[in-house]
Amino acid sequence: MIWPGMGDPRKRKATLKYLAITAAVGIGVAAGMSSLWILIGQNDPLKVCISERDTPYHVSATLEVYVDKERAPISANVGFENGCQRALYTLTDDGVIHAEWIEEYPFEIGHFLWMWDFPLREMHESKSRILVNGVESPDFIRTKIVEGAHYRAEFVSKAYDEFQDQDFAPPK
Repeated sequence: MIWPGMGDPRKRKATLKYLAITAAVGIGVAAGMSSLWILIGQNDPLKVCISERDTPYHVSATLEVYVDKERAPISANVGFENGCQRALYTLTDDGVIHAEWIEEYPFEIGHFLWMWDFPLREMHESKSRILVNGVESPDFIRTKIVEGAHYRAEFVSKAYDEFQDQDFAPPK
């Protein structure tokens, strides 16, 4: 079988030249975008290690997470991986979360959940909520982490059977 543009030697040469130029442009764009993402990501506190940085901005808050009305323990050392300390982390399993960076940064509860690998996609967003010092936040996971605040995240999973909370037994 003769592929289109490959039968005539003149067309073959033009086709191969076009394919080579297209491949070179594609590789150049991909390399340029990769370099750009690396440069942009160097100062993103959610993506870099802070182990070697001076981080004067620091906030701590407490977080309780409930999934289907049961408390989900937040483990110690969230944000530590292969010798890399991230900007959002825990040191102990008591629910105290820490955020630090080289300057003030609007850290959010969702950032910590992402760092913790919390399965947010398995939750009903419309049935879940975030409470800050006992008051529901309209920002849900975009709620800012503020020094000394207490956060309570209540999630309802998509697999949760709401009827298990109801008692259908006849009255006694």
